[in-house]
Amino acid sequence: MSQTFQARIYVTLRPSVLDPAGVAVESGLKQLGYKAVEKVRIGKYIELTLAADNEAQAREQLDFICDRLLANPTIENYRFELTAISSSATVG
Repeated sequence: MSQTFQARIYVTLRPSVLDPAGVAVESGLKQLGYKAVEKVRIGKYIELTLAADNEAQAREQLDFICDRLLANPTIENYRFELTAISSSATVG
């Protein structure tokens, strides 16, 4: 039986990596009068659906997808949330 899963993936720069976009946004916010804003970091949010036999297989696929394409593991961290949205029996 195959299941369909919805994944919400969050990719962020590692804390030790300089974030020029975050610095620019923080500066802009301070210029707009938001003086209390600090440590702005910019990241990516990705949603996708995938089919897998079970949740463990879906998580394994997502780790591979994130590690190979969606994130640069040298400078970025990722995490994901996974939700089963349907299952279908294969007719043979």
